[in-house]
Amino acid sequence: MVNVNLVFGTVYGSAQFTAETLVKKITALGFKAILKQPHELTGFVPNESEYLIVVCSTTGQGDIPEDIWPWFAQLKTTAPYLPKLKYSIVGLGDSSYDTFCGAAKQFDELFSELGAQALTPRLEIDATETMEPELEAIKWLTTWQAAASANKD
Repeated sequence: MVNVNLVFGTVYGSAQFTAETLVKKITALGFKAILKQPHELTGFVPNESEYLIVVCSTTGQGDIPEDIWPWFAQLKTTAPYLPKLKYSIVGLGDSSYDTFCGAAKQFDELFSELGAQALTPRLEIDATETMEPELEAIKWLTTWQAAASANKD
């Protein structure tokens, strides 16, 4: 079974809780899910033979949260070519702002620039519609699982 690395960027903890919830559910599906804490991301380049899920809230004017910013900047600067990497982005935001899910969009653009392939369309969870983003992420897992199953070598 393919490993799944999950990383998160959070301001108030919702993205972290959502990522922790996804790890439990993905493990229950039979995958080996590994949750990487922001302080563990220094030097981390996703393994192209594993899946990557980024769960990220947005802060300020569409900005990436401070806890995951160094990793984003590292990837942007070093620009590793990752053409075989399959990734998914789960964005948490508030659609009453013009910069709704701005951080998730930046991660999506970055991985596209690095040559990686989106396993699923970006999931954007709107705080004006749900107070429990982890429940929306759990619903999305059926889409993710179907895509992962279809992508087996």
